[in-house]
Amino acid sequence: MGFLQGKTAIITGAGRAVLSDGRCGSIGYGIATAYAKEGANLVITGRNEKKLEEAKEELERLYGIKVLIVQADVNAGADNEAVVQGVIDKTIAEFGSIDVLINNAQASASGVSIAEHTTDNFNLAMYSGLYAAFYYMKACYPHLVKSKGSVINFASGAGLFGNYGQCSYAAAKEGIRGLSRVAATEWAKDGINVNVVCPLAWTAQLEQFQKAYPEAYEANVHTPPCGHLGDAEQEIGRVCVQLASPDFKYMTGETLTLEGGLGLRP
Repeated sequence: MGFLQGKTAIITGAGRAVLSDGRCGSIGYGIATAYAKEGANLVITGRNEKKLEEAKEELERLYGIKVLIVQADVNAGADNEAVVQGVIDKTIAEFGSIDVLINNAQASASGVSIAEHTTDNFNLAMYSGLYAAFYYMKACYPHLVKSKGSVINFASGAGLFGNYGQCSYAAAKEGIRGLSRVAATEWAKDGINVNVVCPLAWTAQLEQFQKAYPEAYEANVHTPPCGHLGDAEQEIGRVCVQLASPDFKYMTGETLTLEGGLGLRP
């Protein structure tokens, strides 16, 4: 147990997923595991309640922390402010505070070119990613002010480098980066730091992408100089733990590329 013991973290898109070889296949669940090992109580959201229940059972059994699961889906047809406020209200009722918000959830129609993209494709990425981050940040703000907490948002190399077939995903992720930088400026006076992570990890979603769109996968996913794709817990989740630590409060508005050397930028 560490500095997060007794604190509360909300992690969106944190249902349990498994790779074909049995390892953890979800960045959100990898982050949840890293936070649980530090003693944090967790609120995990997602669209698939079964995966959330599996995550709750395993995390509570292995690490002795408490996990609140809330099925929640930000989408073009929902009253999204009410959906997100419901998550926040349940969090406060259960734990009394919010110390860390991690906006990890994202859906998209990867592998579809701009010319073939539909409005529904675009809305899928924008609502599940950019709008969700906005609503969660806005709803959590009063509670983060009280705790002088941290926000960690997820973007992607797809936006940084313009990956083929990922226009709506890239647009949503770059929107999240812009939103995060503004929040970092506005919320610094409140003691809230806001940072962005661009991860590259071997996940069940990436495994499915490889099978469904092999050409797009080969065009976009390369072996990093480090020699492997990241481990969701050890190489993504552990960094997210540090971003919420007192040692990193002076860092805000930054984008960290956790891509094993592929994220180098001028």
